[in-house]
Amino acid sequence: MYTLQEIDSTIRKSVFAIDFKKEPSSLYEPLEYMIAVGGKRLRPRLCLTTFTLFKDNIDNNIILPALALELFHSFTLMHDDIMDNADIRRGVPTVRKKWSDNCAVLSGDAMTIVAYQFLQGYKGPEFQRIIELFTETAIKVIEGQQYDMDFEGKQLIVMDDYLKMIGLKTAALIACSAKMGAVIAGASDQICDALYEFGWNLGMAFQITDDYLDTFGDPAIFGKKIGGDIENNKKTWLLVKCQKLATGEDRPYLENLLAQTEDMPAKVAAMQALYKKLKVDSQALDAIGQYHEKALSLLQDIGLDRDQRACLTEFARGMVYRRF
Repeated sequence: MYTLQEIDSTIRKSVFAIDFKKEPSSLYEPLEYMIAVGGKRLRPRLCLTTFTLFKDNIDNNIILPALALELFHSFTLMHDDIMDNADIRRGVPTVRKKWSDNCAVLSGDAMTIVAYQFLQGYKGPEFQRIIELFTETAIKVIEGQQYDMDFEGKQLIVMDDYLKMIGLKTAALIACSAKMGAVIAGASDQICDALYEFGWNLGMAFQITDDYLDTFGDPAIFGKKIGGDIENNKKTWLLVKCQKLATGEDRPYLENLLAQTEDMPAKVAAMQALYKKLKVDSQALDAIGQYHEKALSLLQDIGLDRDQRACLTEFARGMVYRRF
C-alpha cells in the first residue's frame, strides 16, 4: 500500500506529463494553463488511494482513469467561472479572465472530451462499468450546476434543496473517484458501494467547507478572493441557513444587505458579522464535522483492515480540513 505522499507525487508527475501542445493553440493553451495552475488533485488522488488499498501495480489502467477525473473536474471549473463571472481561480486569473468567455466555453468543451479519451485508455475487464459510472456522474454534476444556476433566480431556497444541489455538483464526482479506484482494483461490491458513500459524504463536507472559507478563509490559502459568494448573493450553506434563522429586525436587515450592489467590502463585512451573530459560522463547522464523521463511520465492518482504514481516515482529514 502506497503512502498518501507517494500517491500525490505520482499524480503530480502524471498531470505534468499531459501534452496539450496541439493546434489550434488558441483552443489547447487554456487547457494546458488550467492544468498547470495546480489545485490539490483530490479526485485523482482519491481514485489512486482507493486503488492502492488493494493493488500495488500502478500503470496506465489506473493512471489514465484517475487523470480523466481531474480533466473533467477542470472542465467544470472553467465553465463554473464563466457562470460565476469569476476572475481568480487558485490564486491566478481564470481562463475567462485571461482569454475570454467564449474561449473558456470551447476549451472547457474540449477538456471534457479529452477526459473521455483518457478514460478510454483503460484496457481492463471493468471498462463498461467505469464508463457507466463516469457518465452517470458527469450528468449528475451538470444537473447540479443547473440547480445552482436556477437558485440564482430565487430569493429563498430550503436547505434540503441546497444539499441536493451540492450532492450532485460536488459530492457525486468525489464519490465516483473513491469508487472507481476500488472497482479497477477488483474490490468487492460491498466495499465499492461503501467507498462511494464515503466519498459522497466527504464531498458534502468539502463543499460546505468551501462555502465557509469563501467567507471566513485566508485568501492566501483558499486561492480565491474572500467574500465573492457574498458579493454575488450566491446560495451557499451559510446564506441558506442565515435566511432560515433571520427573524425580527434581522430579516429586513438581511434583505437590505442582499439588495446592496455598491461598496462590496462593507457588504461582505456586514454579512460576516450577521453570520456570526446568528451563529451560522459555528453551525457550518458542525455540519462539516457531521459529514466527516459519517464518512469515517462507513469504513467500519466492510472488510477493510486497520491500515486501509487509517489511510482513508488520513485522506479524509486532509481533504475536509485542507491539510494537504
